[in-house]
Amino acid sequence: MYSLRNYDFELPEELIAQEPVEPRDHARLMVLRKGIEHRYFYNLPEYMDKGDVLILNDTKVIKARIRGIKDTGGKVEILILEKLGENYYRCLVKGKKIHPGSVLIFEDIKGVVREKNEGICDIEFSGDIMDLARRRGEVPLPPYIKNPPTDAEEKYQTVFARREGAVAAPTAGLHFTPQLLKEIEKKGVKIGYITLHVSYGTFKPVKTEDIREHRVDEEYYIVGEEVAKLINEREGRLFAVGTTVTRALESSSKNGIIYPSRGYTIIFIYPGYKFQSGIDALITNFHVPRSSLILLVTAFGGYERIMKAYRIAIEKKYRFYSFGDAMLIFKM
Repeated sequence: MYSLRNYDFELPEELIAQEPVEPRDHARLMVLRKGIEHRYFYNLPEYMDKGDVLILNDTKVIKARIRGIKDTGGKVEILILEKLGENYYRCLVKGKKIHPGSVLIFEDIKGVVREKNEGICDIEFSGDIMDLARRRGEVPLPPYIKNPPTDAEEKYQTVFARREGAVAAPTAGLHFTPQLLKEIEKKGVKIGYITLHVSYGTFKPVKTEDIREHRVDEEYYIVGEEVAKLINEREGRLFAVGTTVTRALESSSKNGIIYPSRGYTIIFIYPGYKFQSGIDALITNFHVPRSSLILLVTAFGGYERIMKAYRIAIEKKYRFYSFGDAMLIFKM
């Protein structure tokens, strides 16, 4: 159960979705109840009843990728990961011969590399780099998107995104359209929002052979009083949209009760974990092998059940990863 090789599988490259389907809710949906059903995302309301609660992550992907030059003339690219202090940020840096003391230039802002650990640098900037990012930056797409569509930045944002701070999208939420959300509400389902700012660590593979030794990057989350009350007083089931919602709720719960909270979470959910938040159903995409995401999904849905579903998904040519298809997994 704790060996990383158990969470590996061969995925044909052509199944890695390079762009989302249009409209968003026309992605395929694999439903796991007692058996397996093959539907479309727009069929989701059929699985929901009056009194159910649907929780979404309203984080917004920031334009965190900025291109510039070194003072020596070479090209450089940074991806802003987190704020460390006033005009001081941790960044993923692409460029040759970057070391402590290197000076990077982004229009009228200079950045001095203070510390470096592999490709991650702590950089002190001479001005407001986030203001420049909003004006000139690019939304960072996942590394496996090789041929992004021209409107990829818009498509890599949920229709309900409102709190800036993520460097990756909560991808299960990408399938929702305003019309689909209205249909869900018409059924008497209540919709609530948490925030979890997805970090670049979401793309980091698990490398420890014993999965229990893996450590996830910390991520900032907010579970407000209003959404906690909505969940705690619900009459029906709790639907979590994505691994990010699951982690935020699990970071805020004990014995089935959600408590308002905010802060940084390093919660790592893998098979054997005892869920506390009372989630009845998880909506999620098809994930990368050997990732913390597939560990969470197998913890929720059961190892044999999920790995069988993945084998079937590959046979039936479901589309994988951020722009791919989705699963609706009911807890057994």
